Amino acid sequence: QVQLIESGGGSVQAGDSLRLSCAASGRSFNRSIVGWFRQAPGKERGFVSAIRSVDGTTDYADSVKGRFNISRDSAKNIVYLQMNSLKPEDTAVYYCAAQIKDYGAINYSERRYEVWGQGTQVTVSS
Repeated sequence: QVQLIESGGGSVQAGDSLRLSCAASGRSFNRSIVGWFRQAPGKERGFVSAIRSVDGTTDYADSVKGRFNISRDSAKNIVYLQMNSLKPEDTAVYYCAAQIKDYGAINYSERRYEVWGQGTQVTVSS
């Protein structure tokens, strides 16, 4: 059974950077889609970014394009989310999730992701 463990969250100032990590145990990401979602206080959880393990295709929410970068280290079975130029509106709990079987395209709906991490808090102050 695969487990996902996020790390790298914290409290930073606007304009700073953070790198989140999502480490998988129990299963390789080799044929999965791994995504990052976030939930701000009082808001629904929403898609941030995802990467297809089969070919490295990535996608991003409009709100983070040009600032965030998702990548993977296949050897270590870790997916990273590099977050630059952070804004207060990026404050949220960030979750890593895996869609175990890749059906050919990145899906933005959290319902397609079967395995979830526990979340890591990111707080950006102005």
